[in-house]
Amino acid sequence: MAKNILQAKKQQLLSNKSLTLEAIVLAAASGVLLFLSFPKYGSGLLAWIALIPLLWAIRGSSSIRQGLLLGFITGMVCHVGLIYWITYVVVNYGYLPIYVGIVLMLLLACYLSIYISLFSAGVIFFRPRIPLWLAAPVLWVCLEYGKSYLLTGFPWENLGYSQYLNKYIIQFADIAGVFGISFLIVLVNAALIEVIGKKTRKEFTLSAAVILIIAGVLFYGVKRSAQIDLMLKNVPKTEVSIIQGNIDQAIKWNDSFQKKTVDIYKNLSLQNMPSPGGLIVWPETALPFDYQDAGQFQEEVRAVSLKTKSWFIFGSTSYENSKEKIDYYNSAYLLSPEGEIKGKYNKVHLVPYGEFVPLRTVFPFINKLTAGMGDFTAGSGYYPLTRGDKKIGVLICYEGILPSAAREYKKEGAQLLVNITNDAWFGATSAPFQHFSMAVFRAVETRFYLVRAANTGVSAIVDPRGEIVAGTNIFERAAIKGKVKYSNIQTIYAEYGDILVLVCCLLVLFFFAFVILKKGENNVDRKHPGND
Repeated sequence: MAKNILQAKKQQLLSNKSLTLEAIVLAAASGVLLFLSFPKYGSGLLAWIALIPLLWAIRGSSSIRQGLLLGFITGMVCHVGLIYWITYVVVNYGYLPIYVGIVLMLLLACYLSIYISLFSAGVIFFRPRIPLWLAAPVLWVCLEYGKSYLLTGFPWENLGYSQYLNKYIIQFADIAGVFGISFLIVLVNAALIEVIGKKTRKEFTLSAAVILIIAGVLFYGVKRSAQIDLMLKNVPKTEVSIIQGNIDQAIKWNDSFQKKTVDIYKNLSLQNMPSPGGLIVWPETALPFDYQDAGQFQEEVRAVSLKTKSWFIFGSTSYENSKEKIDYYNSAYLLSPEGEIKGKYNKVHLVPYGEFVPLRTVFPFINKLTAGMGDFTAGSGYYPLTRGDKKIGVLICYEGILPSAAREYKKEGAQLLVNITNDAWFGATSAPFQHFSMAVFRAVETRFYLVRAANTGVSAIVDPRGEIVAGTNIFERAAIKGKVKYSNIQTIYAEYGDILVLVCCLLVLFFFAFVILKKGENNVDRKHPGND
């Protein structure tokens, strides 16, 4: 028996000595499939098989090092495809050389790839003792959550977001959030690879169980969608007008274009007026001046609410003077039909190197990225704007991809979400479509209508089931007129948050302890071969 063990170890060492070309190609294929699971180039259907090549590549290996490398290859291919637009932003608006833009994008892709690298290594580590169908989804959710919150977090296109057009699957997000959708996708990938690789009765039983789980989620989606319709059936409608000015970022802060910019938004609003008492929404920093400064432009903007007799939300920079300094904010104002300021929200979650500049003295060139915007101060909290007896939660730009922000508004009594953003920075890349796909989930998680106004698109109305009622394309001057409802529907996710993530983290700790313990027992047995 000892001889057999030695031969097995020798064969294992030989097989793990180096990566094969086949394994590298399979890992890269998973990266391509993951990238193509997201807009604008792909389809969410691919996500359900995207991890199969990677899992197959690591299936025959017990080398943690190989797992790390193969996962890293998958991550790099995936993330270069997903965030290539970083190069466009820093080159066109940071005025950096293209090679610097590419390097910065690759550095971020490297960081994000670490999480998939750890995933594949973790699968190998757990595999001798923990079934793949259990270890893979649990591990993925933990790492995806870490990516979303560590170092200020970058939850850009977590795997579950690929399903934003899958209207019945995404209903599950009101229970488990986007991480719950990610869990289901990885579960299906793991079950499929088990069936493909082993083809035994046990694996077919597993696949049947997974099919039942997905069928149950779909059944829930159908029933929950119908329930939401019924609950909102008799709720009064409010007419809303979303204005997409399509202002070129290159001239946005040019003083000579101030009047033209205000005129564009004003005329579009007057041509697409909601009924009296309705709501008009302009995008993030739609005003090329500080609204709080009295003057001609302030009066012209105020006149929009007066002439339309509508409530009015728009984005503008603002500032507060103190003895030591001036604090600048990325803000959203709410005007009443009488033109009075009824509330102002200051953006809470600022984007590093976009709205505030960490390590400014270390990397002086980064200052260029905030040209025309300044170094903003974070707002004090997610406090809704009050329109009579109704409350509106405002998500500015990046906040639209944060489940925690929408949940905070729900807890504060909001009944409608308004997402204002300026995606002109992204150009005609895939980023505006990716940004929008994530915002859709905020409607499902909270069961609110989501009104989204983007300077260059995508602007849209999303209903509480996550269906896109109306939308625009990018880089077009447009307006959307539609109807929304203020909702008070409660959800498990809004109330309790990421319970699934907590369970997954506890399971990972348990798995780790269990595997270590079993390895220790095996080592003891090998020291006493007579026990056999």
